[in-house]
Amino acid sequence: MNNIRLNQARDLIQKSSKKPKNVISFKEADSGIIDAKLSEDALKNIIKSEGFIYSSLPSHILSKEEAINYTKFLIAARENIDAQLKNFNVIESEIELIDINELTLNTLFLTTKNNFKKFLKKLGVDVQRIIVADSPLVIDDMKEINPKIPDAALKGIEKKIEHVHNDIKRKLSSLNPSKIIVIAENDINGTLLGKRSKELYGADIYLIDNFKDLSELELKDIVEK
Repeated sequence: MNNIRLNQARDLIQKSSKKPKNVISFKEADSGIIDAKLSEDALKNIIKSEGFIYSSLPSHILSKEEAINYTKFLIAARENIDAQLKNFNVIESEIELIDINELTLNTLFLTTKNNFKKFLKKLGVDVQRIIVADSPLVIDDMKEINPKIPDAALKGIEKKIEHVHNDIKRKLSSLNPSKIIVIAENDINGTLLGKRSKELYGADIYLIDNFKDLSELELKDIVEK
């Protein structure tokens, strides 16, 4: 655990000394074709973000979880708008290409389903840096997930829990990550995995309403926070 904290401090120092590489300028539009789907998607995402304006009245203060969901829609809208502007050569940019594999070299991900592991892999995360915990990290949490589970079944789950902890410890030793991130859907499994991972391993927690909505840019923001 001390190594993780030291690595986190090292990464923060390195980031604070870097200048931003993304510089965007605008020029007069050339002729082009409107991509109606991009405009439609941008509008839908703006409308979704607008709901937070009313739900947060009168203070407009958002919790961390609410802020993540709110900015997710703004990021998606921005991606739609940027793509539309590029259709008309309005954007001249020096935008750093996102290398998810390189970006996540110091990160260990915990998630709840093999499908989520495949999706992270598709985004560019090395599968060696992803652990699927399809059972909770504490046996008592299984009873919260399924109060009717028979005691006989708990013995098998205890073995699965032991395997997951052993896998985490092995990855911590071999990969020496600077941070652990729980990234899962916002359901009881994701909530309990996040809670216990934070308690036991100091993990950061990011729960998403729909995992397939996760984009490269959003994953980049999650990793760099």
